[in-house]
Amino acid sequence: MRRDIPTTHVMVLELHVWGPALALPSIDPQCLAAIAYLAKAVPRDEWVLVASSDPSVSPTNELPALKHGSTWVSKFRNIVDYLRQISDGAWLLNAELTELAEADTAAFSAFTESNAQLLIDLSLYVSSQNYYAATSPAYGAILTWPNQWILPPKLRTAAKNRTAHLGLSSLDLEAGEEERARERSAAVAAGQIPKNLIAHPRETVSTLLGKTAQNTRFRLEALTADLFEPLEQLLGGKAYLLSDQHMSTLDAFVVGYLSLGLVQGLPAPWFSEALQAKAPRLAKYVTRVRNECFGTVVHVADAFEPSRSSKLPWRQPERVNAGKIARTLLNTLADATPILSEMRANDRLLQSTRSLGDTYPPMKAEFIAETIVAKQKDMWVSIGSVAAGVTAMVGYLFYHGHISVVKEEESEGNDGGEDEGGLQAEPSSAQSILQALL
Repeated sequence: MRRDIPTTHVMVLELHVWGPALALPSIDPQCLAAIAYLAKAVPRDEWVLVASSDPSVSPTNELPALKHGSTWVSKFRNIVDYLRQISDGAWLLNAELTELAEADTAAFSAFTESNAQLLIDLSLYVSSQNYYAATSPAYGAILTWPNQWILPPKLRTAAKNRTAHLGLSSLDLEAGEEERARERSAAVAAGQIPKNLIAHPRETVSTLLGKTAQNTRFRLEALTADLFEPLEQLLGGKAYLLSDQHMSTLDAFVVGYLSLGLVQGLPAPWFSEALQAKAPRLAKYVTRVRNECFGTVVHVADAFEPSRSSKLPWRQPERVNAGKIARTLLNTLADATPILSEMRANDRLLQSTRSLGDTYPPMKAEFIAETIVAKQKDMWVSIGSVAAGVTAMVGYLFYHGHISVVKEEESEGNDGGEDEGGLQAEPSSAQSILQALL
């Protein structure tokens, strides 16, 4: 329930999210949850929605990210808590909930995040059918170069890693073909099958999908039932999950995740079919609340050509320039470098903690900052130790004559000599170095 509050700040809140896709205002569940929350809790003229689709806009390199002046807050729960603090509780959907309902909110939010995220990963990213037919084109419509080539494969790899323990990699047709190729190679190497007798039939997509359906059906049945049944039971006959009168934080969170499960038009619609078949009341509830918060259908053009007729307060994102493209390429290179990527991750977390200022518990913020600084010091000590070890080894080899500096006058009579000031190893330097190291 939304209440008006005295205007104590003039800066409009900016909610930066992954852009519209699949008829929804975002392709990310946490972004959808944040949008649903602000749509119900915050007056329309107090916030704007920006489809930046660029995690680097936030100090923590995460979306959704709420900007308020110089303060950045990332992740759904942190955004909800920040809104509560700056509004003195007026923008809190859970204001009238009992302690028991608050406990249910925490428990079911964690339950939904851990279970629904895996199903979204399998449906939109791991599944080759859905990824190439819907997910990848959706990212192509909201991203600019070079992010449209960099980010989708990275997100898909992360989804595969999160779901690897489920044993459902057969949804990924490429991975299945690679696995079969490895099995054939292993059989040949073990001498079980003569190489000239191995057939290499090109399996069609239809046969692969048939095998996928047979091998994964029961596992998907169990995963979907584990998620839907508790939420269906919690909903019961109420209008919302915890109340019959108004939405709560839990409603925004669940609708954010399950809206991606009800996406229509996917080549492999098992998520949507399972939700409608196993939890019909829950499916109708998600559809109704989704329409209340987002509108019936959201188009990509709504975010880039905003109009007052839109249900959401879209604001056009900043145009991409050459400097931003260069920064994207440099950041991608840095994130692919092991030491630099860890240093950048620590810096982002430290900046995020400091940016929250007085809105974050001082003791907790100080502890996080000290932990990050200690990690950075340990990293520099490790780098220094490695550098010192290499320097000591090279000095040792010079001292014992295993490596020598050959001057120009000494190398004139040598046909294969090095250039001036170059390094030349003695004829038996390889053996000497090995003996020295041993």
